[in-house]
Amino acid sequence: MTDGKRRRGVAVTAALLSGVLTLSACGGGDGEGSDAAKKPEKGQAQVDKAAAEKASSARIVISPKDGSDNSTINGVKVTVKGGKLTEVTMKATATGQEVEGTLADDGASWKPNGQLERATEYTISAQAEDAKGRAAHENSTFTTVSPSNSFIGYYTPEDGSTVGVGMPVSINFDKGIANKKEVQAAIEVNTTSGQEVVGHWFSDTRLDFRPEEYWKAGSKVTVDLNLDGVEGAPNVIGVQDKTISFTVGRAQVSTVDAKTKQMTVVRDGKTIRTIPISAGSPATPTYNGQMVISEKFKETRMNGATVGFTDDDGKGEYDIADVPHAMRLSTSGTFIHGNYWAADSTFGNANTSHGCIGLNDVQGANDPNQDGAWFYENSLLGDIVIVKNSPDKEITPDNGLNGWNMSWEDWKKGSAL
Repeated sequence: MTDGKRRRGVAVTAALLSGVLTLSACGGGDGEGSDAAKKPEKGQAQVDKAAAEKASSARIVISPKDGSDNSTINGVKVTVKGGKLTEVTMKATATGQEVEGTLADDGASWKPNGQLERATEYTISAQAEDAKGRAAHENSTFTTVSPSNSFIGYYTPEDGSTVGVGMPVSINFDKGIANKKEVQAAIEVNTTSGQEVVGHWFSDTRLDFRPEEYWKAGSKVTVDLNLDGVEGAPNVIGVQDKTISFTVGRAQVSTVDAKTKQMTVVRDGKTIRTIPISAGSPATPTYNGQMVISEKFKETRMNGATVGFTDDDGKGEYDIADVPHAMRLSTSGTFIHGNYWAADSTFGNANTSHGCIGLNDVQGANDPNQDGAWFYENSLLGDIVIVKNSPDKEITPDNGLNGWNMSWEDWKKGSAL
């Protein structure tokens, strides 16, 4: 090949390559190309416009968000704007167990009916429609907080109960509380009597509420536990959102005089009965002070070993399987109860117990005419039993529900607010 032909061949090749490069550049250029290059863009715009016209204007929001971990067990809610919810399904992912819920009358929101389980994954699927009947869908999967990263409070008294004038609101938490101020602020205790109610921390796990004086007879007390989402300690979140209430019954205060060995029962300011008793012996006297009846048992077993009264072999100094009409006055084991094993002459004449207050009674707890039976039937949880003139010390305020043995000034010092 001559040099001229070679040069012409190179030129043709370069021109072909140039044409290829030029065509390739047109595909991603500024739109200044052939009609064929413009058609896909026009077609996509039409598709986008058609999709927009078909899209629902309803916007669903699910709380917690999809993928959330350590979610609270009361904060679940589905809401919609620009439409109405038509169907919401919530299930435990592992078991498929459906969670029942309630759709608001206006179709704007949905909530589960009860509290969720901790450390459980749930899935929510929601559907809504806008005014034109166009459907919208939303889904969320989340995991609730684990027991190790959450806390709850076990409370006394029970919701809906009727109690005596001495019953405090006592809350025992299943985790130690470091942020006492935040937790106490999230608990509201109100009474129809208008009495000021203040909380007192006995420990990192126990918070009691009471007024300065006993509750007013006939009043109603409401307790709001707004603890859901409250941080009780680092990485420990509250999971309760609950309201309870109780009614205060008649005012009954019974005073035990360990010296005279008599108990005077006063109801609404009037003495209704005087009962002979047997208190703690000189070696094991009964605590002095104001004590609240916290439990009632028609019959119960009492073993001295459980409260430190043992013989040389380590066995309980007493073990009675069927103590009648027993009512607890302290955590440490003080009861007021029926006694069938002592002679009738004991009551009103001798103090013989290991610290309890004994009332004459019969084995089997089946004679309503006995003093033990009468007092049991005429007592409410929360009634006050005051012991005086015993050689023992005053009971400590945290031994049972006995915070009344603390001055109001000292009680308020235990508040975190």
